[in-house]
Amino acid sequence: MNDTAAPAPREADVLIIGSGPVGCAFARELVAAGKSVLMIDAGSQLSRRYGEHLKNNYLFQKNIDLFVSVIRGHLLPLSTATNREPVLTLDPSAFSYDPDKYAGFSMRNQNPEQRKHLNLPAAAATYAVGGMATHWTCAIPRFHPEVERQYGGQPYPIGEKEMDRLYDEAERLLARSTSVFASSARHLLVKRVLQRAGEECADITELPLAVRDRADSDQTSAVTWSAADTVLGELADPAHTPPRGSFSLLPEHQCVRLEIAGSDKHQEVRYAVVRDLRDVRQEIRLRAETYVVACGAVPTPQLLFNSGVTLPALGRYLTEQPMSFCQVVLQQEHVDHIEDVLRAGPGDDDPARAAADRVARYRAAQLKRLHSGDRCADPVPFPPTERDPNLALLVTGRRPWHCQIHRDAFTYGAVPPNIDPRLIVDLRWFGICRPRSENRVTFSRRLRDTLDMPQPTFHFCLDQAERKETDRMNEHMLHTAAALGGFMPGSEPVFLAPGLPLHIAGTTRMGTSPMDSVVDEHSKVWHIDNLYLGGNGLHPFGNASNPTLTSVAMALRAADTIVKGHPGR
Repeated sequence: MNDTAAPAPREADVLIIGSGPVGCAFARELVAAGKSVLMIDAGSQLSRRYGEHLKNNYLFQKNIDLFVSVIRGHLLPLSTATNREPVLTLDPSAFSYDPDKYAGFSMRNQNPEQRKHLNLPAAAATYAVGGMATHWTCAIPRFHPEVERQYGGQPYPIGEKEMDRLYDEAERLLARSTSVFASSARHLLVKRVLQRAGEECADITELPLAVRDRADSDQTSAVTWSAADTVLGELADPAHTPPRGSFSLLPEHQCVRLEIAGSDKHQEVRYAVVRDLRDVRQEIRLRAETYVVACGAVPTPQLLFNSGVTLPALGRYLTEQPMSFCQVVLQQEHVDHIEDVLRAGPGDDDPARAAADRVARYRAAQLKRLHSGDRCADPVPFPPTERDPNLALLVTGRRPWHCQIHRDAFTYGAVPPNIDPRLIVDLRWFGICRPRSENRVTFSRRLRDTLDMPQPTFHFCLDQAERKETDRMNEHMLHTAAALGGFMPGSEPVFLAPGLPLHIAGTTRMGTSPMDSVVDEHSKVWHIDNLYLGGNGLHPFGNASNPTLTSVAMALRAADTIVKGHPGR
């Protein structure tokens, strides 16, 4: 493209790069304030509305385990260490590289610069309109005010009262609920069993979820999971025209660079260099007054690196949650005596009593079928419309890890066909690691990734204290699992591959100094007057809880700052 061409007119007041819930929170607030917003995403549009949760498909509502292949198909690994082991059974005439001359293959994200023991091998990105929220779990707990919003004597960059206000608004946008699953017999059984299991599980509570009931909830167990479209509201309908401002979204448009100019302390983005991935022959320049980058905890610093941003903290202070996992098949005694367990609660109107009556009626109907000679009678007393359990042990000062006791689809934990999924409970325990400068992601000046951007390389490990705490976390999971039942074969307790939680944070951390952070407390990049960031990369202290709610809350504050004008501009 000719650099001497006349400047093109501005396409929008604000250009947002990334269409996940965080980018959509920016868009919703800015359009409501009368701004014209253009959003782009390198991924394609997978649903009628922008960024719907793919799990809302009826088939996946009926059989959650089928959704595993959808998740696996949408995760692009970020860095795969090259396997340098020779293939001894390879046909001698086949191509083979000389390891004494070459470091290894580099296609399909194989990364010769990646050291295996410092990698996050399961770290991945999702390229689609809606981002990872097209298949996320929808868990939205708040960060604990002492454990996750303080560290080393440093307070959170955003004050506590302001953060609580932002949380309230973010929960509204995401349609937070703790009641959708609360009356399910399966949910109540697991909750009652754990309440009786001892002090370590006595505070078991409903998992805060971004989810809504469906109108036909009395006929089906289906629900509506929130995603980017929920945050966008009416803007998620491509045909909708907002009463104020304007909104448009371009899928399969990848921002490869921001053109930044100005002095060291007062720079600005002049335009974004964008590729239309359906026709990559030309680069497009998109101009706006303000730019927002919210495309993931690794793609965001990758874009900044490719744009020449040299802040010392860029990509550093990386945190990711150590995670232990197992699946439990409910103990026979719990299932056989479920009516007694559920009726043991106080009050005639207790939802548990209504659940016990449903179970009793269903069991009686199946026994009648069995006595009539029908060998297809259901041996499990849970009616098929009883929803999954969704429970949590939230972070506390004594228990600095987040625990989810539920059922969902993941790329691990496949259910054998000869075990009824109604009897299975997933246990996922998320630990915490703290920010250290040496834990980082760097970007190659020689290697390119699948989307022709600088190849990410991870340098990450837990320190000794974090390892000990992770071991204590695992012991707690084992104690909890033992109260529920036996381990499902193939899903015994295990520490999952680093990066698999997909909750990388800290790479564009928020702080009070450009020496150890990338953005200020308003999410503006240091020294660049019109560039704001969003996403999990901003979390400065490490977290055990799921990060999306806090990321959306931060985005709401940043959007308000854009509308009102940054204090430093």
